[in-house]
Amino acid sequence: MLRPTLRFAGLCAGLMISASALALSLSDLSQGDATGGLKDALTQGAQLAVKQLGTPGGFSNNPDVKIELPGKLGKVAGKMKAFGMGAQVDELETAMNKAAETAVTQAQPILVDAVKKMSVEDAKGILSGGNDSATRYLDKSSREQIRTKFLPIVKQATDKVGVAQKYNAFAGQAATFGVVDAKSANIESYVTEQALNGLFEMIGKQEETIRKNPAAAATSLAKKVFGTL
Repeated sequence: MLRPTLRFAGLCAGLMISASALALSLSDLSQGDATGGLKDALTQGAQLAVKQLGTPGGFSNNPDVKIELPGKLGKVAGKMKAFGMGAQVDELETAMNKAAETAVTQAQPILVDAVKKMSVEDAKGILSGGNDSATRYLDKSSREQIRTKFLPIVKQATDKVGVAQKYNAFAGQAATFGVVDAKSANIESYVTEQALNGLFEMIGKQEETIRKNPAAAATSLAKKVFGTL
């Protein structure tokens, strides 16, 4: 008869063999499955991010992406009274965030198209890359196109607010003194860039969630792929 310690060791070894036999690694997946699962997860992440940000308060109620006056300009808001803007800072920030909410809804088809165009090599790089590699892929492949789409929408929204011109005049002067950088000297450019940053910030959070918990993926293929990572 086997001694209890030997029997226990044998049981542990058997369990380890069974677990290793059941576990899948990335190399066990076909290229089609790996790419398809990643595309499913990326599409899901992009759609959720756009949905969260494109609702009333999507930017302003989220401290991670809320758009405020840039850099030192935000710290010297008191000086804006001299330009007739002091009492309107809150109104301006509200307008900036609402403009971002309006613009971000236009990002979804561009993001989905970028996912569809993903090659097998792209997928390999993402799956073997860092924890934010999928988000970085979308940023690199679609930011410029989304920026082009956002800019006129943001401009139209901010033009409706009387303080927009005053912001541009004041921030333009502030930029010459290094109070704000050149990109922040124009309200539509600043809001567009902040909206883009917020969008990819939220996509990154969706990627992090699925990587940590593959069961959160919407499709069985995505669950299978991320379960191997």
